[in-house]
Amino acid sequence: MTMSNYEVQYCVDNRGRAPVREYIDALNLKEKAKVLKYIDFLRQNDGKLDEPYSRHIEGKIRELRVDFHRNRHRIFYFTFIGRKITAKTPIREINQAKKNYLNIAK
Repeated sequence: MTMSNYEVQYCVDNRGRAPVREYIDALNLKEKAKVLKYIDFLRQNDGKLDEPYSRHIEGKIRELRVDFHRNRHRIFYFTFIGRKITAKTPIREINQAKKNYLNIAK
């Protein structure tokens, strides 16, 4: 088995904060471990996971879905040339993920 060369990068907002990283860091230990495990699965699988773990939203935007008991953690992400996976928390709507994608893809 060969290791993937994909790299995970967290989007940073205009205030220099990484909202998805902060969200993950605020989770309890077990939930945090499971979310990070799923993100690592994305990296190992070249950014591709099938349902129910990941779901296509629109264009290149996908949603990572991590269920933990009654809690569902949703993280928008996309992959692009350069072998990077960029994760972005769904703060209010998918449009923010679209803006992030357009800014990074330029």
